[in-house]
Amino acid sequence: MDLKFNNEEKIEIIFIIISAISLILEFTLSINYLSWISILLCGIPIFKECIEGLITEFDIKADLLVSIAIIASIIIGETFAAGEIATIMAIGGFLEEYTVSKAQNRIKELAKMTPKVATRIKNGIEETIPIEQVEIGDILKILPGESIPTDGIIINGNTSINQATLTGESIPVDKTTDDEVYSGTINLYGSFTMKTTKISEDSSLQKLIKLVESSKPENANIVRTADKWATIIVVIAFTASILTYLFTFEIIRSVTILVVFCPCALVLATPTALMAAVSNLTKYGILVKNGESIEEMAHVNEVIFDKTGTLTHGTPNIVKVISKNPDEMMYLLTSLESKSEHPIAKAIVKYYNNDNLAEVDDFKVHIGKGITGNIDGTKIIAGNKKLFESENIQLDSYDTKNNGQIEILVAKEKQIIGRILLSDTIRDNAKSTIRNLKKLKIKTTLLTGDNENTAKSIANQIKIHNIKFNCLPEDKINYIKDEQTKNHRVAMIGDGINDAPSLKKSNVGIAMGNIGSDLSIESSNITLINDDIENIPHLIEISRKTIKTISIGIGFTLSLNIIAMILAILGILNPIQGALIHNIGSVIVIIYSSILINYKSPKIDYKTTHLD
Repeated sequence: MDLKFNNEEKIEIIFIIISAISLILEFTLSINYLSWISILLCGIPIFKECIEGLITEFDIKADLLVSIAIIASIIIGETFAAGEIATIMAIGGFLEEYTVSKAQNRIKELAKMTPKVATRIKNGIEETIPIEQVEIGDILKILPGESIPTDGIIINGNTSINQATLTGESIPVDKTTDDEVYSGTINLYGSFTMKTTKISEDSSLQKLIKLVESSKPENANIVRTADKWATIIVVIAFTASILTYLFTFEIIRSVTILVVFCPCALVLATPTALMAAVSNLTKYGILVKNGESIEEMAHVNEVIFDKTGTLTHGTPNIVKVISKNPDEMMYLLTSLESKSEHPIAKAIVKYYNNDNLAEVDDFKVHIGKGITGNIDGTKIIAGNKKLFESENIQLDSYDTKNNGQIEILVAKEKQIIGRILLSDTIRDNAKSTIRNLKKLKIKTTLLTGDNENTAKSIANQIKIHNIKFNCLPEDKINYIKDEQTKNHRVAMIGDGINDAPSLKKSNVGIAMGNIGSDLSIESSNITLINDDIENIPHLIEISRKTIKTISIGIGFTLSLNIIAMILAILGILNPIQGALIHNIGSVIVIIYSSILINYKSPKIDYKTTHLD
């Protein structure tokens, strides 16, 4: 285990070690007053937190009980007990702070990956500039081993990029001209030049860091409930301590009650479980903005999917080439499309994957219809039915109904030589995601703005039976409202700006972090930073397990406190034994919660490799 401590934590560790040694020496060698070292080093910070809590927050916390127990022990001459209480409480407090902050600190290390400078090429001259001075459209040079400073597109060169920071992919991704690269990823081999598409503060890495900084797992309802219980327990402990003294006149029993009834373990049960769950989810590329989302996710019984960019990749791909001479048709079509910046044109060029293209003259774009141009004096036409009708080309023998697929017709000198069909392809893991959700008894729904044929085609392939098509943003919101009136807890997964209202309206909004719009991510509660929907079932299962773990932890803590208090009232426990039992309870809660860090549900088929 790689243990890393900051300076403040190192000082705490040193104080605890010195205090423990002083107690051991007093106990074994009967050297009096050494326990005062423990009281001063470990007790004073407790007193300080107690006073700050009372003055600044007017809050009755566990520190108040501990402080009174230490003072009372000193008054009755039990300085060794006072020192042991202070030391054990310091150990428990340190474990709590370290456990709660560990996952958050691990994620925040992403901020350190942001490059401080960039090499810009301006007027043919290379210059090193602060990352803050990089502007959109700048040409940057990236050398092997360097971290990419901001998002952009490669304009010259080939390389392999380690994208594990953002996508979780363990295998480097080969990149070439026109491929996108992202801030914070590492250039492994070749050097290349890139054109920036975002300034540093808007880059993929900075977007991720901002999401991390907004992560606040302490604001869940169950956390507030545990805090209320803790306050009640403090009052009960005071009352029991006073009554015990009035009936027995034994101050040791009263002090022991204060020690054993400190609600440290109760307060600890919830945040440690939530942070362990958050740490687990980050390994799977799932970023949770707040603890309330985990609580809500545990009760979700319906998951709604948008289609484009969620169940599908969101980009068109050629699925069929139809021609008597496909090689000639694709050569002419790709040569023509290489002059266009349209997504369909890029998909065709990528599919053909050959730089040996013909020269194109008189290239024209017909908006909403297609493109035309001359190759070796021959007019080539590529587009939809409207373009061919405007060019007076007969379409009688061609069926243009293709189940929602995009059809590009190709003509040479007004003679149709073939066509291609493009479609937004389904993600490889979409079917397994739906299958795993059904194992968890989760209702799955597809809401899409696409037509009926396209929606049903996608739904049939991935086995979603509840479909709503031709949906406008308000239609999606109305559906969510209707489901919520039926007491359904709804999670919505989307990526586009049009999904933002639905993400906000649902009980839990889940955004695609890599391809998702800024607005959809801002409107969501949870972000899939590597766009892997296959981990949605894991998110639901660990949310359920977290709430169960918290409930068991609270139940165990309350039972332990009550039993220990009864033993203290009867005089069976003294302050030293009480402090030991109390902190054993805290340690048990921490260990039990930490199981969530590596939790995997037996109900789910895991295929995706998670981040280490």
